[in-house]
Amino acid sequence: MGRRARDAQRPRRDTAVVRWLRAQPRWWPLAAVGLIVLVVVGWALWPEAEPEPRQREYRAETACLLTGAAGVAAPEARPVWTGMQDASLATQVKVQFLEVDGPQTGENAETFLASLVQSRCGVILAVGEAPVRAVGPTAARFPAAKFVAFGVATPGPNVVVEEATDPESVQRRARDVVAALASVKD
Repeated sequence: MGRRARDAQRPRRDTAVVRWLRAQPRWWPLAAVGLIVLVVVGWALWPEAEPEPRQREYRAETACLLTGAAGVAAPEARPVWTGMQDASLATQVKVQFLEVDGPQTGENAETFLASLVQSRCGVILAVGEAPVRAVGPTAARFPAAKFVAFGVATPGPNVVVEEATDPESVQRRARDVVAALASVKD
């Protein structure tokens, strides 16, 4: 006698789970599969939340600041840099600064101003004794560049001199210069 014939003659011993499954209506497996499909489709079609941007999106314009060796921490540079940052937050114009390294002379600062011109800064602000002294000769070499000197300097066709002394006025003027850069391209 074959194995199938022997198994057919033996009485079936169903476990409790098998008996319970046989007692259920015939549609329950289809309902379970349908529920699984519904959950998967719902998950796949659920709208994704917009990811938080990792960095600010800036405009194409850049405003640059040249400072003495102390950088933006210098008392005369701090309000200029703060005003530039305020305008950047409001207009998305990029702002950056560069410190004069080495001897604090006008001749040495001219090199740093020229590098900012080559960086395609839309406007270059200068604060501190050496950077302000370098504005005149550098502006003469680069007539298409725009300069703003915060201190005693000679105005020119591409040089604006800001002689404000109180920090609030200096900060406000720096903010206005950078904001104006944004409105030129609009």
